[in-house]
Amino acid sequence: MEKTRQKKTLLHDDGKTYYTKATERKVFFVMTLIMLVWGILSKLGLL
Repeated sequence: MEKTRQKKTLLHDDGKTYYTKATERKVFFVMTLIMLVWGILSKLGLL
């Protein structure tokens, strides 16, 4: 049987956090969407 090694998306080692480029892009994309929705809701007077 072959074992496939997957690269971890998040690694915390010795007080430092390492993450992949794809993980960073996903996090900032989600944060951008949250800011967009927040701005729209603020403009509509709902927040």
